[in-house]
This record gives sequence, structure tokens and C-alpha cells, in this order.
Amino acid sequence: MGAAFALFGAAMPGPLVAQEHDHAAPTTDPHGDVPGKKEFNAGELIMEHIGDSHDWHLWGHTHLPLPVILKTPGGWEFFSSGHLMHGHAYQGMHGTYALDHKNKMTVVGVNGEKDEAATQAITDLSITKNAATLILCVMLMCVIFIGMARGYAKRGAAAPTGLASFLEPVILFVRDDIAKNTIGPKHYMRFTPYLLTLFFFIWFLNIIGLIPIFPFGANVTGNIVTPLVLATATFLIVTFVAKWPYWQHMLAMPGIPKPVLVILTPIEIMGHFIRPFTLLIRLFANIMAGHIVLLVFFCLIFIFSKNGESLVGGFATSPFVAAFTVFINCLELLVAALQAYVFTLLTSIYIGNAVAEPHHDHH
Repeated sequence: MGAAFALFGAAMPGPLVAQEHDHAAPTTDPHGDVPGKKEFNAGELIMEHIGDSHDWHLWGHTHLPLPVILKTPGGWEFFSSGHLMHGHAYQGMHGTYALDHKNKMTVVGVNGEKDEAATQAITDLSITKNAATLILCVMLMCVIFIGMARGYAKRGAAAPTGLASFLEPVILFVRDDIAKNTIGPKHYMRFTPYLLTLFFFIWFLNIIGLIPIFPFGANVTGNIVTPLVLATATFLIVTFVAKWPYWQHMLAMPGIPKPVLVILTPIEIMGHFIRPFTLLIRLFANIMAGHIVLLVFFCLIFIFSKNGESLVGGFATSPFVAAFTVFINCLELLVAALQAYVFTLLTSIYIGNAVAEPHHDHH
């Protein structure tokens, strides 16, 4: 789907430049200050597409507004983000609200200027594009896996069919090659449901982010909040299920001279808290970088077309951009599964270290 979109964009540089005027900066003619044609701004386009928003861009100037939910000192506010489009402010029951240049909800005064104190006092619980995508992903996973469970209940030991025939080897791979090998045969079944949920949740979100049509295209795993929540969940699980040998090796590793422990123990303690950060940075950086690379290649069409003034440059660049975009998009499909695998594998390793039995028990 992403490859098809890239090919379409490469073949239509002129119309697409015209549609992207919202990401442009106004210019003036050489004889005065009258606003002229707007120049294409690649940076604004890229940052908008990789960031969250209170609306869903469909095509051209068409946007799908999303619910705005604000908790203010005066009470709750509920309204549509359509009231805030094109720089407009909305007069609610407890204040006047607008979106700033970073698409963040702000409270404005009677003169239209941002009220910093009032803005800090509100809590934005709106259903943004990323939040809607998270809900969509959860619903999609429930439909797929509940349907698979019902199918297994009906067929019994018979071979799976349809989507189950594709997902069953993946489920067995996560259970046997990841969970069982790293956690061990004694404890792996306790954590397999979490690891399966983690793997498919990240994988599905990564794929959803690569499909550039509604209701997909949101850069959820490329937003640092989502990897942070997932890494925090892993950190809490490891912390609460860890057995005494895990803490013993961290605080006072057996067989190590005490002078060395003065240096080694702080490092081990830091390592326990650094692990979730390595998880979130790895997922966040790889997914966000992939989206940026795709958009940079795509923006080359508009840059070489000189804001629609040189269609020859746009059309001449299009075949090369299309080839690179399709290649990167296919590579990102591999990265989508790879990052889900790496995150799940490292989580499983951390859990395995936490619940590992002491060596003398094995003997």
C-alpha cells in the first residue's frame, strides 16, 4: 500500500504540490508586501506527519476532526477539534481554546495571546490521532485473536485456516524460540501471554504506521510516549517478579572482592534502570527514523519541482524518488517485524534473568 502511494505521488508532482500549501511559508512579490505563492516547506510537512494531531488528514484540505476532552479548573470541556481548524479559537464553557504551532492545546485570552498559567492548569485527555490508532489496534487484535480462539475451539486438532495459518507459526515462534529459550521451561508459560501481546501490539502498530491512508498512517511507535509505556511495563514486571539471586548478583555479586564491588555494584544498579531506556530509545529511534527517511525522499519531488513552477524537475525526479521510496518502504516492513522481535526478545531476556534459579538448585 505504501509503495502504491509512493508511485502515485511520483506520477503526480504538480497536483500534490498544490495540495500541500498548508505546509508552506508565505512569500512576497518583489514590488511590495502583497502575499504571493507559498513555498513548499519540507520540514513542516515531515514534522506534522511524524507528530500527533487533533485531527486526521484525509486528502487535500479535508480533515476528520476528533473529540477534544479537556479537564479544566472550572470543569470538563467536550467539543470537536473541527472548531480549532485553520487557526480558529473556540469559546468553551470555561475558557477559550486554540492550537499552537506545535498542535498543542492552549488557553488564549481576549486578545488572542496564549495564557501560560491557564494552559498549564488544563489536562488534555483528547482522542488524538495516535490515541485513536491505539484503540483501533487493540480492537483489531481482539477481533483477530478472539476469532482465532473460536476457530480452534470448533476445529479442535485440525490444521488452522485463513489468517490463523499465517499467525500460528509466529505465535509458536514467540512461545518456543523467545519465551522458552530465554526464560526457561519452568517459568516461560507465566510470561508468554505478555510477550505475545507485546510482540503483536508493536508489530501491528508498526505496520499501521506504514499504510498512508485513513484510518492508518499514525506514527504511534515513533512517538516516544508509546515505547516509554511499553518499556515501563517491562521494567515493572522485571522488578516485581525478580527473585533474591537476581538482587544478590546486583547488590553483592558472589565471588567478587569487596573493593571491586564498590565499583561494580553501582554499575549493576544503574544497569537495572537503564534497561528500559535502551528498550524505548531503540524502538522509538528506529521507527521515527524510518518515517523521516520515507518523507524526505518523497519531499524531493516537490523540492525539485520548485513549488510547482518546474514540472520538468518534478517529473524527472519522480522515477528515482519512487524507486527509493518503494525500496525504503519494503525495508520498513522488515524493520516493523524486526523491532517487535528485538523488543520482545530483550524483554524476555530481562525476565529470564530476574526469575532464574540459583546455580546450586540446578545441581
